[in-house]
Amino acid sequence: MLPHRQRVDVLTMPLTPHPNGPALAGVMTGKVAIITGASGDIGAGLVAGYRGWDWAVVASGSTIKPSEDPKVLAVEGDIADPATARRVIGGGLDRFGRIDTLVNNAAVVISKPFTDYTAADYAAVVGVNLTGFFWMTQRAIAEMARRYGGHVVNVPAAVAEVTDSGTPAVLTALTNGALAASTRSLAAEYAAYGIRVNAVSPGIIATSMHPPKGSDSLGGRLTPLGRAGEVSDVVDGVLFLESSPNITGETLHINGGQIAGG
Repeated sequence: MLPHRQRVDVLTMPLTPHPNGPALAGVMTGKVAIITGASGDIGAGLVAGYRGWDWAVVASGSTIKPSEDPKVLAVEGDIADPATARRVIGGGLDRFGRIDTLVNNAAVVISKPFTDYTAADYAAVVGVNLTGFFWMTQRAIAEMARRYGGHVVNVPAAVAEVTDSGTPAVLTALTNGALAASTRSLAAEYAAYGIRVNAVSPGIIATSMHPPKGSDSLGGRLTPLGRAGEVSDVVDGVLFLESSPNITGETLHINGGQIAGG
């Protein structure tokens, strides 16, 4: 385990691809996942999912509380602040000694007509969806590349690819479209370091804050499969990608067929 003072400068250390090619990824104990947006239902489900695989977890959230589980490190903070990324990555290394997977689940959605957006709306959405993603992912990948292996999973909303005139959300589409493009770009750039980068794109998901039960609560916008998704659908999708060492640069759509139309 490297001393803390040696780890804080990981972004300045030179990188070279592994001479034997990418390391194999897969499901095994002794691994560590970072989950952002862990205060919400999907984030909490992801924490539980990785713990079910006996992974240690660094759970980051703006309102997250300390965990009684010794293998869960809760780090409270504003993900839009670069200092939060330093605390999350540094805390994970101090507690567990490694970073294997980062799930960029934190997100802000503000739905309103395009001409009604304010500077504060723009700052809030871009701050979490892009700025937070950028600093957290940069530090995580820098650490993964030292060990020649790792996995990043982004969670862009389906609105990046499926539009709905009844729910205007240009800022969400703007930022989540950037996440989808970054997924492919990073997958190509870091494949030689054994790092995979994928995405899971959820559609309408029933949560405690948004509990759709049928077509009435969805404004008649049922998916082709006729129901909203569950948190477990998203968790299962992320864990599927985690256990698939030959998949990188892909987006798994979990939206009941919205992406197909209908």
